[in-house]
Amino acid sequence: MKKLIFKKFILDVLSFFIASIFIMGLIVWTLQAVNYFDFVSEDGHGLKVYFAYTFLNFPKIIHRILPFMFFISLFFTIIKYEVNNELNIFWINGVSKIKFVNIILISSIILMCFQIWLGSYLSPSSQLKARNLLKNSNIDFFTSLIKEGKFINAVKGLTIFIEEKNSENFSNIFIDDSTKGYSRMIHAKSGIIISEKQRKKFVLFDGKVINIDNERINTFEFDQIDFNLQSFDSNTITKPKIQEISSIHLLSCLFDKSINKQRCEHDNLLNETKQELLKRFFKPVYIPLISILCCFLLISGKYNPNYEKTKKYIFLIILLIIVISETSLRYSTSSNISLLIYFFTPFILFTIFYFFTYLKTNNA
Repeated sequence: MKKLIFKKFILDVLSFFIASIFIMGLIVWTLQAVNYFDFVSEDGHGLKVYFAYTFLNFPKIIHRILPFMFFISLFFTIIKYEVNNELNIFWINGVSKIKFVNIILISSIILMCFQIWLGSYLSPSSQLKARNLLKNSNIDFFTSLIKEGKFINAVKGLTIFIEEKNSENFSNIFIDDSTKGYSRMIHAKSGIIISEKQRKKFVLFDGKVINIDNERINTFEFDQIDFNLQSFDSNTITKPKIQEISSIHLLSCLFDKSINKQRCEHDNLLNETKQELLKRFFKPVYIPLISILCCFLLISGKYNPNYEKTKKYIFLIILLIIVISETSLRYSTSSNISLLIYFFTPFILFTIFYFFTYLKTNNA
């Protein structure tokens, strides 16, 4: 009987948690997807790349919101059980409150391990795949970026201005190309963009090319010239950010400075590396701390006159703990003392709160 009621409680928390994190994740993902649309509207990437990139960033969102959604799920499930007198089923069947607390803590430790795996492997791996997707993609949406009377800077070192656009035909085209280490300016009276075998080229007609290299100027006129668009990189940042780098490489940077020495020993980057590793491997320890604080709801039942105030105080305290865990991370590596404070604070708080809960519930 005890296993059945514990199983029902865990399933209720888990179903609430999965539904809430999925819904909240979709909301955040949608908001981010709107911001990422610049990859199409300004940087020239195709819709296929855009959707793949936004999808690969979904694990990062889940990783960020998981502690808060777990808190909401556990907090309101305990309250629902208390209001519906379902907690009395545990006490009637001989389940002590401290045993109930321990079961919740064991479940939270399992979730903590999942959070560590999500943050140390799945999230950076999927983000790196998304970054490589941008790096290896072509500016296959280039045609839609070209508008009349507008300077197009979707490609680094390349500026295109078109006076008139009629479907796929363009008139009075000006191109400033400095991607090859020297300046090349092209003017053409007309042009069209041709796609063949997944390659794009700008076919220009009746114009002039001006090459400026080491203060030497060469000019020539042409009847037709092909301007290859396939070889250009967009302005999108393709270099992996630190949150996209694998945990193994970050640990190597921290403990083995012979690997990419110049990159790893830079003070700012070293601090960022430490913070990123703390975020991946240590910050999930706040999940059991959140659990023990939620268990404070078991100390006083709904018939206690201060129960409503107690719920509000517990909610605010846990919310404050989550905010502190997020904000204190950026200061955790400023000195050895701050690192020690950041490291030991959740363990000290957990010990105090668990001892307090034990005293209040062990004999209940």
